Amino acid sequence: MNSDSFPSGTGEHAVAISQVAERQWHAVEGDRVVGRGDMSRRPDGRMFLSIDAWDGEVFDRLADAILADLPRPLHTVVDEADLDLTSQWERAGFAIRRREWEYLVPTDPRITGLDSVPPPEGVTIVTAGKVEEAPLRTLDRAIRDEVEATVGWQEMPAEVVPGPIVLDPSKYAVAARPDQYVGLVRLAAVTRRPRIGLIAVRSDRRRRGVARALLAHVLGALHHSGTEAASAEVNESNRAAMALFEGIGARRTGSNLELVLR
Repeated sequence: MNSDSFPSGTGEHAVAISQVAERQWHAVEGDRVVGRGDMSRRPDGRMFLSIDAWDGEVFDRLADAILADLPRPLHTVVDEADLDLTSQWERAGFAIRRREWEYLVPTDPRITGLDSVPPPEGVTIVTAGKVEEAPLRTLDRAIRDEVEATVGWQEMPAEVVPGPIVLDPSKYAVAARPDQYVGLVRLAAVTRRPRIGLIAVRSDRRRRGVARALLAHVLGALHHSGTEAASAEVNESNRAAMALFEGIGARRTGSNLELVLR
């Protein structure tokens, strides 16, 4: 593997930079690992970097070594509140490409106002656990085709990946017409609170209340189970999604930045 070294800021040992695996780098001072770098390729082809280092000098050296070996463009995601980390990536040549707002979404219908939101006429909500895989896969493919034809996958949250995936119907609730599924919401179970990973409606069924009905169902079920809030992330350019969440009392709790080096 490739390696490089430079004097330590402490003057005790030189720090050696080594590529320890195909997509991993270490900065080692003496017998201690003082920094790590990782690269992951997303299914849409984008390459994302992460660097965890003890100090800014080690970060810079790791970034120099990694960037010398990789093609462009390269991406990374940081918490916008972490000003030091953001500036470190900017020193390496990265620039802000987009922002995703993090929302805390209440489940109590007295707060959301969704207690009296029925599905549109002709639409029923199929709860998680009762969703059929074949029509769910058809809906998923239709929504993906619409995304690809409009904003493109580079504007979608990182977890919403293009291409073939394994769908788990138990994680979805859907809006159904007699002949097809027309909308879906995916709820991911995470350590602290459930996360609304995706809410989407076919383009020919939007602006009819389908998304609100799906949220009413999912949030109502969470409230009934004793869960006070869920989380969600929304691209700041997605004004419709921001209005949907803020209209039910969701509040912003932070933001993540995607940076890119071209």
